[in-house]
Amino acid sequence: MHEARVLIIEDDKSIQNLLRISLRASGYECEVTETGFSGLSLHMANNPDIILLDLGLPDIDGSEVLTQIRMGSSVPVIVISARDQEREKVAALDAGADDYITKPFNIPELLARIRVALRHALPQDSQPTRFSVGGLIIDFERRIVTVDGVEVHLTPIEYKLLVLLAEHSGKVLTHQFIQKKVWGYETNDEYQSLRVFMANIRRKIEPNSSHPLYILTEIGIGYRMAEELA
Repeated sequence: MHEARVLIIEDDKSIQNLLRISLRASGYECEVTETGFSGLSLHMANNPDIILLDLGLPDIDGSEVLTQIRMGSSVPVIVISARDQEREKVAALDAGADDYITKPFNIPELLARIRVALRHALPQDSQPTRFSVGGLIIDFERRIVTVDGVEVHLTPIEYKLLVLLAEHSGKVLTHQFIQKKVWGYETNDEYQSLRVFMANIRRKIEPNSSHPLYILTEIGIGYRMAEELA
């Protein structure tokens, strides 16, 4: 298996150097550019395994770069940006970003997010029959959920929500994405119904629903299923 190739589209020289040094030390091949148009050209020419994308580029906005990439590619894209407003994060995730990290960031967290994105991009020979993290096990074939060996009884909607999160473990799912996948449309109650369902699921599967281990909240954005326990 070849070393994963990372395309870094970032105009800040200090961050370029930090990413290049850290990623190469972790065994990744790196290519760096500071403009959006150049990034699009390198993506088309070299077919990287993953892209790290800044939004504040000097020629075109990174969101436009993301849109152009998603028109013809499913390559994992992690947005790394100083823009920390919730609407910016939601817009990037809904536009097809696999993850969003706010500057300043720490390298171990970034490396973990890269590993998750690359794992999700691997071709699957067959659908997994179960998901497990910590004491939580979801048996997809039997539609049974257990926590520490004890079966948990979920309503059909609760089970559908839990499976959706498990199928995208490690990835942030926006409120809009979850609603469209589970209900087929967005409600107009500002996601209150979704929050109620999530609270009910947490009460059933979490050791302490006030400090969840499995279903993590990304405030103002959505939810993420833990891929491994911290």
